[in-house]
Amino acid sequence: KTVKTVNTCVIIVEVDIDEDTIVLGALADAVQEVVDFDGAQIEDAPKIGTQLNTAFIQGMAKRDDGFVIILDVDSVFSSNEISTIAADMQQAKALKQETVSAEM
Repeated sequence: KTVKTVNTCVIIVEVDIDEDTIVLGALADAVQEVVDFDGAQIEDAPKIGTQLNTAFIQGMAKRDDGFVIILDVDSVFSSNEISTIAADMQQAKALKQETVSAEM
């Protein structure tokens, strides 16, 4: 759980759910910097053995004297969270449809 401080931020991301792309806000402890990378700068995620799960890493990019880890946003959220979001989306669509029908 994120403790809210002066550095706490909401990161806005697009996540693909089924055939829809939705915009989500994810709470983060802090954001140091936002950087754009060209696709050619991004390398595959390294194989770090069996002790670390790299399923959430889309790739890595070299920057200055270090590396930046690039997250696979579609994999960051748990399947439970995605299911909840998908159900909420369906409910919101149905409610919107009912509202539009009632206004006619």
